[in-house]
Amino acid sequence: MKIRTALTLKNTCATATVFLLCMVLIYAGSERTRRATFFHDLKREAVTKANLFLQHRVDAAIMQEIYLNNTKFIHEVEVAVYTPDFRMLYHDAVQNDIVKEDLAMIDDILQKREIEFFVGDYQAVGMVYLFEGEEYVVTAAAYDGYGHANLAQLRRTLLVLLIVGLAMLAVVGWLLARAALRPIRGIVKETDEITASEISRRLPVKKEKDELGELCTTFNALLERLDVSFGSQKMFVSNVSHELRTPLAALIAGLDLSLQKERTGEQYRAAIAAALQDARRMTRLVDGLLNLAKADYQKERIKMEEIRLDELLLDVRECLLRARPDYRIHLLFEQEEADDDRLITVRGNLYLLSIAFSNLIENNCKYSADHASYVQISYWDKWTVLRFSDDGIGMSEADKQALFTLFYRGRQEQPVEGHGIGMALAQKIVRLHEGEIAVHSEQGKGTTFVVELPHV
Repeated sequence: MKIRTALTLKNTCATATVFLLCMVLIYAGSERTRRATFFHDLKREAVTKANLFLQHRVDAAIMQEIYLNNTKFIHEVEVAVYTPDFRMLYHDAVQNDIVKEDLAMIDDILQKREIEFFVGDYQAVGMVYLFEGEEYVVTAAAYDGYGHANLAQLRRTLLVLLIVGLAMLAVVGWLLARAALRPIRGIVKETDEITASEISRRLPVKKEKDELGELCTTFNALLERLDVSFGSQKMFVSNVSHELRTPLAALIAGLDLSLQKERTGEQYRAAIAAALQDARRMTRLVDGLLNLAKADYQKERIKMEEIRLDELLLDVRECLLRARPDYRIHLLFEQEEADDDRLITVRGNLYLLSIAFSNLIENNCKYSADHASYVQISYWDKWTVLRFSDDGIGMSEADKQALFTLFYRGRQEQPVEGHGIGMALAQKIVRLHEGEIAVHSEQGKGTTFVVELPHV
């Protein structure tokens, strides 16, 4: 069911319920008024007839004859007059006797002085009437034909109004729902025209304050994020293709060249060494890309545990020195060993943090003449602070701005081996651990990476 139909049905049902409730209240109020008015008329008619009879102004036989004649044309009031000891003095029609008075009823009237009740469709009253110092019990009963006829007409009128009103409500509700949802149809039409090749298009925002404006703004923000993501993905694929193509082309060219003619053993060894170097370069590139993909995982999907950073840095230092004995890695503590180990303990993933710290230390060592990295560990407030420093060539402002961009390589005079993945990967890993990373550097004065991680 479409929203327009659902809104029409819901609005019609809700309004019809209120409409019907109002009609029921009108009918109930009319019935109550009719009943109270007719009881009042009964009392007045009973008093009039009792007064005529007791004053002997009209003979009883004549009053009875008038009653019997009137009942042929109108709903005449049947009146009876009794003494307190239940002796009947007058009755309009004993043979009909609508009320059917008995001693218990007379006693009840004498006690309450006045009562109102129903006898089937007839309304009846009983009351004590005082005449010339004597008490009499007067009863009266009649059918309110005129009032019931008016109520029947009111019922028919209300029923017609209900049917016509519901029909009008359905039509008006459908038109209003159509008008209210017209902007949404426009949004749907605009959205259908946005494809992967035209993701730069945006939905028009006519009124920023209303709900549809907020919806369009939110959707445009989503498109913006998707546009950036698609752009990054295209750039990633392009850069990866370029980075893989270069060592592959060099590897293929070197092997082809070595097969073109017979060569000496030394030349074959040189060709194999060059091919091995290119293969290792591709291996490092693939490893970097795989680690980058792992760093893009959601935090909930990565195993976290408590890690002492001083112990982790010792392990990283040992692994790097085993692979590159020419590196010099110095671990320094700015403060005395903390009594509370939690100050240098973080919740994180051991493998990812090892990669991040290795990349930062390697960056120090690669860009300094003495291949040295100075790692300082300190803490303050809720943070454990690590500084990775070198006395190398430093960076320009342009290099610092683009340092954490994937596949970015600095504009150094002496080319340094790498693929532009390490710094982007380190930043992703630090942020994955709810930390921050910053770089401070001047050309010719070295570089310092500052990593802040929340301790436990």
